[in-house]
Amino acid sequence: MVCLGNICRSPLAEGILLAKVNSRGLDIKVDSAGTGGWHVGQGPDHRALAIANKYGIDISQQQARQFSSTDFEDFDIIYAMDDSNLSDIVSLANSNKDLEKVQLILNEINPEDNTPVPDPYYGGDDGFEKVYQLLDAACEIIIKKIS
Repeated sequence: MVCLGNICRSPLAEGILLAKVNSRGLDIKVDSAGTGGWHVGQGPDHRALAIANKYGIDISQQQARQFSSTDFEDFDIIYAMDDSNLSDIVSLANSNKDLEKVQLILNEINPEDNTPVPDPYYGGDDGFEKVYQLLDAACEIIIKKIS
């Protein structure tokens, strides 16, 4: 799960999918990162923490990290939150195999629509609710595919 700073959207996506993985007893690695390095080592935004807690998901132990080309080796699927993140991820790909791993997360809901997950950072709490609902719907489809 990859967004810009790894403090809002991608930590929520990681937490939501990991909760679904754990509830099904699956052994799947889920992680998140940011394409930018501004927040490396920091925890999620307080509003992301609050919305996750509202739905019984604890993301408080997550720490922001920056996406790197080695992530292509470590993960089978890489979900970007928007076109900008997708472009930044693709620029680090070393092969066509790497490129095949990358997609926009909301294409799980509406394939080929290329709808971005809106960045709630500069908005109010309602933006985090909307992002949570979008990511939860996408993660539900992902977990059904995995299961």
